[in-house]
Amino acid sequence: MIEVVDIHKRYYTDHGMGPWILRGINLTIPTGCSVGLVGGNGAGKSTLLRIIGGVDYPNKGVVRRHCKVSWPMGFGGGLQGSLTGRQNTKFVARIHGMEHDIPRIVKQVEAFSEIGPAFNEPVKTYSSGMRSRLQFGLSLAFDFDVYISDEVTATGDRAFQAKAKKAFKDMVGKSSVIMVSHSEGTLKDFCQSGIWLHDGTAQWFDQIDDAIKAYHDSTSDIDKS
Repeated sequence: MIEVVDIHKRYYTDHGMGPWILRGINLTIPTGCSVGLVGGNGAGKSTLLRIIGGVDYPNKGVVRRHCKVSWPMGFGGGLQGSLTGRQNTKFVARIHGMEHDIPRIVKQVEAFSEIGPAFNEPVKTYSSGMRSRLQFGLSLAFDFDVYISDEVTATGDRAFQAKAKKAFKDMVGKSSVIMVSHSEGTLKDFCQSGIWLHDGTAQWFDQIDDAIKAYHDSTSDIDKS
């Protein structure tokens, strides 16, 4: 279970503090429930995902993780740019106490990420897509209860996208997913429930179809006004 308690978030800008992106978000995400985040551009989907994944922090509020949660799989940060993909993989394995299993992890990440010789080059030379592939492979190399995904199934060419989707399907029954995707088909494929983000607030729906409908209805109201 993951508890999101009174989360507020805004960022500093060149002109001081920007507007609130998230205002008093309260959610309880049950164990074993895969959830899709829906909403318009700028609604705060990726921001909330990063906060849940622990790579961003709220101005106010707290996230309580009663399970093992991955970092956001489409997030290119968290890697040391001067180290190679191979060295980053070994470093992350050591952080997670998997030093005894480094050869398997390295082999799995190298094969899955499909970045070829670049695996032995500094990460700072990678494109954003290559960094996402490496992050995706790293996430899959560890056993998390919940995987956080930000558009990761849209990374790379069609063959890699199919590979990423298969990896998600293989996780069904073993782990759950919290994801952002502009593809409603992807959300329906992998998520049972949904969170609709709008005007800095969040509304929980037991069915992903209902969350998507709420989003569509809100945009229809804007079009009519």
